Amino acid sequence: MIRKNLPTSACLFFFLCTLLLSSCQKAEKLPFLASDAVILAFGDSLTYGTGADRTESYPAILATLTGRTVINAGIPGEVSAEGRARLTRTLDETQPALLLLCLGGNDFLRRLDAAQVKENLRAMVQGAKERGIAVVLIAVPTLGFGLQVPPLYAEIASEAGIPFEEDVLAEILSDSALKSDPIHPNAAGYKELASALEKLLQRSGAL
Repeated sequence: MIRKNLPTSACLFFFLCTLLLSSCQKAEKLPFLASDAVILAFGDSLTYGTGADRTESYPAILATLTGRTVINAGIPGEVSAEGRARLTRTLDETQPALLLLCLGGNDFLRRLDAAQVKENLRAMVQGAKERGIAVVLIAVPTLGFGLQVPPLYAEIASEAGIPFEEDVLAEILSDSALKSDPIHPNAAGYKELASALEKLLQRSGAL
């Protein structure tokens, strides 16, 4: 009995190891960012830095961590449709090598159609990629009983083959010590967000 089961156990072990290895290799890669590369942080109040001083926003901290120019293009209160409308002009003005896209929170607060949010974000990602600009997507959780990240972020990232940061904002907004109010981080929270993004950029080969 034992001898008959050994090959099955070995095959199962090999399969699990292969699955684990393949999942580790799924991390999407980014082009290396030259020292003079521009990073565009594009989004709403979470990008702008509402709840902290502008010098404590995540783009400002990320600039220090990475040694790259990080432009803060956050507009408080913006929904994804508005972001989609202004992105092309902003890309033309800033000429970034990398786009950090963080939108959707205001759509969720206003209970706007999730399918349209997905379409807006998808169009922004595609528009940047068509210009040769690398993209990182930052997931925003919905409020309610617990913080849930809508699956649309993972779906867009998978379709586009781009890295995305799924958990950090949900973790920050679940910790009262890292929030200035129910929907915005404080200075410590933005520092956590910038740190998570720096690590993502390192894992993806951008730094």
